[in-house]
Amino acid sequence: MIDISESVMQFLLALIVLGPLVGAAAALLPPPPGLKGKSPDQAVLRHGVIVTGVVLIAAIVLALGFDHDQPSKMQASTDITWIPALDVRIHLGVDGISLPLLVMTALLTFLSALYSYFKMPSGPSPKAFVALLLVLESGTLATFAVLDLVLFFLAFEMVLIPMYFLIARWGGEGRQAAAWKFILFTLLGSVVMLLGLLLIGVKAGTFDMVALATDNGRGLTTSVQVIAVLAIGIGLAVKTPMWPLHSWLPDAHTAAPTVGSVLLAGVLLKMGTYGFVRIVLPIAPDGMRVFAPYLAAFAVAGIIYGSLACLALAKTGNKGDLKRLIAYSSVGHMGFVLLGIATMTPTGVNGALFANIAHGLITGLLFFLVGALKDRYGTADLDTLAGATGAALYGRAPRLGGLLAFAAVASLGLPGLAGFWGEMLALFGAFEPAEGLSRPAFLTFMAIGAFGTLLTAAYLLVVVRRVCMGGPRPGGEEALADIQGYEFAAWTPLVALTVLAGLWPAVLLGLTDPAVQQLLAGGKQ
Repeated sequence: MIDISESVMQFLLALIVLGPLVGAAAALLPPPPGLKGKSPDQAVLRHGVIVTGVVLIAAIVLALGFDHDQPSKMQASTDITWIPALDVRIHLGVDGISLPLLVMTALLTFLSALYSYFKMPSGPSPKAFVALLLVLESGTLATFAVLDLVLFFLAFEMVLIPMYFLIARWGGEGRQAAAWKFILFTLLGSVVMLLGLLLIGVKAGTFDMVALATDNGRGLTTSVQVIAVLAIGIGLAVKTPMWPLHSWLPDAHTAAPTVGSVLLAGVLLKMGTYGFVRIVLPIAPDGMRVFAPYLAAFAVAGIIYGSLACLALAKTGNKGDLKRLIAYSSVGHMGFVLLGIATMTPTGVNGALFANIAHGLITGLLFFLVGALKDRYGTADLDTLAGATGAALYGRAPRLGGLLAFAAVASLGLPGLAGFWGEMLALFGAFEPAEGLSRPAFLTFMAIGAFGTLLTAAYLLVVVRRVCMGGPRPGGEEALADIQGYEFAAWTPLVALTVLAGLWPAVLLGLTDPAVQQLLAGGKQ
């Protein structure tokens, strides 16, 4: 930790949120003559790397300046009146819950920009690609930093258009249908969510999330809370995505370019679960208590459904797409996050927040790796990959094969890696749910979730066996490029953080736990 004044912290947070927007506008302008280099396209891609790099550095400095002795306190706060008649304020701040998500978002966007500099997806002008990437970053960072319900909704919606165009213009086969499905699902969910947010703001007399969380639902009747949680929960559940509102996700991932899939899985899915923790749990606890068993039931259904879908895709002869398989695995992994939130306990919610970060790191890495395989083979079809590699990626590209195996075992929750702690804590939370929730029901959910971890291990090990293991094909093998320098640079931070979070979970839990304890108790700042 370094000593940074509050005014500098405020500036850093404003830079993190608004910097990408300024960078997006600049990306659309002609580059200065001295910066064009050999190609204007390379100049704008380099601009994207620089802007996202500056935002990442600002996020790291903000994290270093964060007072780790008071992670439950809102820090770097800016509170300016925006619409006085509605008491809507430009209110920004970070605590132990939002800080890890801010840093991870900045990191994944920077790595995506760096990867795109060397491996730009085929499509229209790189100018538009970089501008959309930066608008997407600004929207996601704002979602985790704003503390006003109206601003939260605006930031939540801001990411839809850039992600739609990234899929529709730079995606692969079936991209138009996938992009339309993505935006229709999420827009319809958001309309319902807006009604719930407005209901809370009107009934409570304020849209300020800190004041509402401190009040802990005491100013809202139980019936208002129930209606608000139902409306807001539907919008958040679509974005998470929760089974059975998940059907847009596999199509979007399959069609999206590599960096689109990385950001969709690593960042956008977290916006939904963050909304549950930041808004629903502290602001409408009575309404959440009514729906918690149903949320947990849908969560464990998603865990089993996602795992069974992955097993079916991994089976020989089913022509399963590896990107689609990882997309379905996200439905299962986010099921653990929702289960942890549904327990309404510090243990479960801490597990959910940890699993959020772990999923972003591991699944981001997996989508990078599948993108690399698709670049080399021209397909992500599992049957083709298994045949093309002679089921021996270890022999042809040992670093790539080893890294794919590492990401797979991290995703299945191997102890010592990041994927283990979040899912374990979510199950522990279900073992002893919050007061007022049915313990027998949650014990059942815990048992089903634990069975889901076995299914997860099964399909991921099948993928590793089919793609990585085995002897060479008769007649020899063609040369295959192993990990390139730019790939190594983009993937190493994700590997290092996955190991660090697995071996030293207190780094993350030490931030989230005090903030979660206060959030659930409704204590004053």
